[in-house]
Amino acid sequence: MTQSTTTQDHDMIRHWAEARDGHPAKVSTDGTGGILRIDFGTPEDNLSRITWEEFFTIFDAENLAFLYQEKTSDGQPSRFCKFLSAE
Repeated sequence: MTQSTTTQDHDMIRHWAEARDGHPAKVSTDGTGGILRIDFGTPEDNLSRITWEEFFTIFDAENLAFLYQEKTSDGQPSRFCKFLSAE
């Protein structure tokens, strides 16, 4: 069984993503926000890369938490993550 962790710590989120060659991204919407993603590799057509500063501005404004997994069940680095409401 693999364990997941939830955090709102910006440094932890950035470290986790960058250790897996992840980049901050968002699905563009009509407005100032967007749906956040961590992009691994070539960005998908509907994703646009953003700065970490913009990423965390949206993250904090939306009061999100980051759920992530360090390792897969076979011990490899995991890329599993998702965004949750912190409430």
